[in-house]
Amino acid sequence: MTEPIGVAIVGSGNIGTDLMFKIIRGSGSLRVAAVVGIDPESDGLARARRLGVPTTAEGVAGLIEMPEFDGVQIVMDATSAAAHIANAQLLAPYDVRLIDLTPAAIGPFVIPPVNLEMHLDAPNINMVTCGGQATIPIVAAISRIAPVPYAEIVASVSSRSAGPGTRENIDEFTVTTARAIEQVGGAGRGKAIVILNPADPPLIMRDTVYALIGNADEDAVRRSITDMIADVATYVPGYRLAQDIQFTPVDPADVEILLPDDHAPVDTRVTVFLEVEGAAHYLPAYAGNLDIMTSAATRVAERLAERTKVAAR
Repeated sequence: MTEPIGVAIVGSGNIGTDLMFKIIRGSGSLRVAAVVGIDPESDGLARARRLGVPTTAEGVAGLIEMPEFDGVQIVMDATSAAAHIANAQLLAPYDVRLIDLTPAAIGPFVIPPVNLEMHLDAPNINMVTCGGQATIPIVAAISRIAPVPYAEIVASVSSRSAGPGTRENIDEFTVTTARAIEQVGGAGRGKAIVILNPADPPLIMRDTVYALIGNADEDAVRRSITDMIADVATYVPGYRLAQDIQFTPVDPADVEILLPDDHAPVDTRVTVFLEVEGAAHYLPAYAGNLDIMTSAATRVAERLAERTKVAAR
């Protein structure tokens, strides 16, 4: 048995704390070497200390000074887009891999079941957004069967699950997700909308994917989507269809304004309704938006650890 790979978690808020619990409880290939925050009184740092995990409230500069930093091979950043840019600059001289859970998008976008294997050598892997992790697999599943000139996603999450970092990054969320719908999902043009739902009791994450396609085998599209949902559910068990997949005829003239130049023919709108229930490791079950981010990032870290161990043999 090889030793688990050391991981430092930067950010002691909801996402960083959930990452810590996921790795401690369920990952045999990773170990939490340090948890990093900027508020010494944060709940995340307090929980880490109770679990015997080394901590610092001095940010990434403090992490670099910790003796545990020598054993860190992966840094998972769960702060904000602006903070990640600064953190990446501080960590650039060191031999560590970065997994970015913010919309900073310094490195390539990665959606595990779609393109993880393409980017295993990237020094900084970007996890897009929660909405991207939930919906881009569906866009990719459709586009591997038929061209998708336009795809639009709507992510609805509980307002209670949107902390300060999430709210600070709303603008980056829409821009980053739209770019990844195109670059990873394969759509000619992408659009992303996020809704912070104030309902009480809180509702779990719900996502809708609209994709415009031309004449295609509906059964093949349906199979591709259901296969992709099964792939995502291997690491996010609460990821599922909320309703039957819908195929609706459209008049190309009615949607022309949405389409890029030189687009493929369009005559059908595919609509996919999803819901994401969280695993409730640390966050409530309704916070599927945060759970899918931490689950996807953990999947990436585990794959990097596997690759590192193979290379070391």
